[in-house]
Amino acid sequence: MPDVPQFPPHPYLSSNPDAPKDECGLFGIYGMVDAAALTALGLHALQHRGQESAGIVAFNGDQFNSHRAIGLVGDNFNTPDVMKGLVGDMAIGHVRYSTSGDTALRNVQPLFAEFKFGGLAMAHNGNLTNAYTLRKKLVQRGCIFQSTSDTETIIHLIAISEYGRVVERLTDALGQVEGAFSLIALTQKKLIGLRDPHGVRPLVIGRLGTAYILTSETCALDIIGADYVRDVEPGEIVVIDEDGLTSVKPFKKQKSRFCIFEYIYFARPDSVLEGKNVYACRKAIGHEMARESHVEADLIVPIPDSGVPSAIGYAEESKLPFELGIIRNHYVGRTFIEPTDQIRHLGVRLKHNANAAYLKGKRVILVDDSIVRGTTSVKIVEMVRNAGAREVHMRISSPPTAYSCFYGIDTPEREQLMASQMDLEAMRKHINVDSLAFISMDGLYRAVGEAKRNEDPQYCDACFTGEYPIPLTDRIDNAAPNLLTLLKEPNE
Repeated sequence: MPDVPQFPPHPYLSSNPDAPKDECGLFGIYGMVDAAALTALGLHALQHRGQESAGIVAFNGDQFNSHRAIGLVGDNFNTPDVMKGLVGDMAIGHVRYSTSGDTALRNVQPLFAEFKFGGLAMAHNGNLTNAYTLRKKLVQRGCIFQSTSDTETIIHLIAISEYGRVVERLTDALGQVEGAFSLIALTQKKLIGLRDPHGVRPLVIGRLGTAYILTSETCALDIIGADYVRDVEPGEIVVIDEDGLTSVKPFKKQKSRFCIFEYIYFARPDSVLEGKNVYACRKAIGHEMARESHVEADLIVPIPDSGVPSAIGYAEESKLPFELGIIRNHYVGRTFIEPTDQIRHLGVRLKHNANAAYLKGKRVILVDDSIVRGTTSVKIVEMVRNAGAREVHMRISSPPTAYSCFYGIDTPEREQLMASQMDLEAMRKHINVDSLAFISMDGLYRAVGEAKRNEDPQYCDACFTGEYPIPLTDRIDNAAPNLLTLLKEPNE
């Protein structure tokens, strides 16, 4: 596998390399001059969802034109020459963090193919849990794959479908796949969007004048001055063409299982998803943590930036001062310094520095969004103690991440997840804090507007509970080495 290029962090991204990696972001627009330019702006707003690559495909009434590249949106869609090649009044775009397939130009989306009915471009957020199984069958049938992305599996299923109309072919293809997915597709005449029947990944509809927009988050509507209309419903296909928007629901109705981690970490704080303001949910998580596990302290300090909203909520509930006791450097990219052991040890200071004047002699509660491997938490706590903090407590605005995600979030293998290998006390000692607490499952559900987590929850919380709502066909039936271990109980 090739080396993964390193990119400078985006201002809205967590600077914590130990955090779960983001997914992908989608943006599509129909019926607007300079559709590609608006798509590029929308992708800027979604940069937090994927920083490895970006791509746009536009249709000008005659032909499809595309530009796909490794790197950030601003580095690749910033010249007149690029944008002049993307003329048209309809376009789709994608920012990617790979959860399936390596980081290579062949995997950069949107993917494009010519079919019997004409050209089709497609962009995907999520992960198919039976893509490997389907891919083997398609290869045996004679299909030739050009990428290692599971998105191409859908394209081949469309190609071999015996139905005539594109929406029927798409429905036929998606009836054979399992997993979590939001998709947008572009043909010569239509912009199409859909969500899987469980609605795990987000997709919303917007309007800008007479133009329609499909995108992963409402923050991408805000950047171009568009109005939010509604969310695409789980299992719904929306078709936008010259007649307006048409909705079809061809799949068997399933219980909605929207990814609860969107509210904790992935979505931008200013987005509204499933009718809930993300920033408000994160503040509510902080309030719940303060009620559940407060200790005597002098101040609340977020681990920037993703820990900030929950820390504000914690400070409000506990009536303690909120202070920026840790300052983040937003302009850190790849270092040119030879990575000796000493430099690696100092690496955390490239991204964070203790504000010692506010920490010395204080009892500090650090607030962060999650602990995955725990490596960064250890370094942060050491830095805060070295700055003179008298006590260091840590509160985490998600339950312990003990299981890997197979629905579009890149998480480590289960044996690398701290919470799958250690109990709470062992984690506390390893991180070297005076106390450690995670929000409870019921507290998390209260923060997003539910009374508690019941036996049939409305969210996907498999990374905390191990209760996977969608079959993991590839992981069980065709498990590669070490994949079955992800589903075992801790320490088996």
